[in-house]
Amino acid sequence: MRARLDLGLALALTFAAMLSACSSGVDKPYFRTDGVAIPVSNCAIDPRSFGRAESVPDFTEASGCGGRNVYRIYDISGITFSQPALVRCEVADTLAEWIANTVQPRAKAIFGQNIVSFKIAASYSCRPRNNVRGAKLSEHGMANAIDIAAFTLSDGREINVLDDWYSGPSENRAFLRAIRSEACGPFHTVLGPGSDAEHKDHLHLDLQKERSGGPYCH
Repeated sequence: MRARLDLGLALALTFAAMLSACSSGVDKPYFRTDGVAIPVSNCAIDPRSFGRAESVPDFTEASGCGGRNVYRIYDISGITFSQPALVRCEVADTLAEWIANTVQPRAKAIFGQNIVSFKIAASYSCRPRNNVRGAKLSEHGMANAIDIAAFTLSDGREINVLDDWYSGPSENRAFLRAIRSEACGPFHTVLGPGSDAEHKDHLHLDLQKERSGGPYCH
């Protein structure tokens, strides 16, 4: 009799734990929007002046995602995107600045040639930060971020973040580290290998409103 009571109690406790776990997962919102607002957008330069781009009407999703002054970018300053990137014009403008001041000069200095394409891993995406349920809305959900996974040189060679950051040829590693370091400042958040597991295979660049301590580059 005692054994049956113990078994019944154990089953009841297990069932309660399962209900509690399920409840915490189901009730948790996909992402939080407290303290998050779609950025006000005042572009200095129309992205169509330095690349192939299409203006997208301002939009807001019921979930809280959206964007203002968003463009669908196909290429910037002679660099073709592997897939169109949906980003705010400020992101496109900052990319153009980074390409002109860092990416191409570093490529010329290290490889003796230009970068001709970016492998785009992500741009606008209505999701939580790091795809963690219950986290705050990602900057991707406001068209305020772009992820780049690889860079192709004019001779066809690819510099891949995942493959080259730690174990690639020395010039590839030097190039990736230089352009990541010099993205900090123009971009307000810069993440990549070593930041966390989610950023091991790409460089994340965004224009999140700057914290009191300045840009976050890790």
